[in-house]
Amino acid sequence: MNLEPNLESLPKLAKDKHKENKTFFTKLKKKPPKQLDYLMQELHDEAFKRTDCLDCANCCKTTGPLFTDKDIVRIAKHFKMKQQHFIDTYLRVDEDNDYVLQSVPCPFLGADNYCSIYDERPKACSGFPHTDRKKFHQISNLTLKNVAICPAAFNIVEEMKRRIKL
Repeated sequence: MNLEPNLESLPKLAKDKHKENKTFFTKLKKKPPKQLDYLMQELHDEAFKRTDCLDCANCCKTTGPLFTDKDIVRIAKHFKMKQQHFIDTYLRVDEDNDYVLQSVPCPFLGADNYCSIYDERPKACSGFPHTDRKKFHQISNLTLKNVAICPAAFNIVEEMKRRIKL
């Protein structure tokens, strides 16, 4: 049974579940099940059969991705801009010395929730919410943050807790 949180209730639901989720991920890191990657792929696929990102786009509206050097080269080329001009126009350096968007919502997000640079979007965007990543248990801190942003990630973690007994 999925809670199917709406965007208004998601931050509070995620906050209410945070301690429980953190405890779960701490145990998961210590003893990840052998088939965890397969299970995560299954849960990810199930969640995204029921989730239309174009109805939501909360990730694009509330957070910004990291831009790798390869992302910058590719996207600047798409805009026929020099890399430095692209950086100066759209990016800033964060406290971790990574390139991130100057502001959110993402400037490439349209009113229809479509991404204007979808085919060239940053790797962090194409992988979001990273719930189908190999060695998933290694990114638990990121996942704890993403459950407050992405309804699918929230549902995936809730289903994990039901299926994985630690």
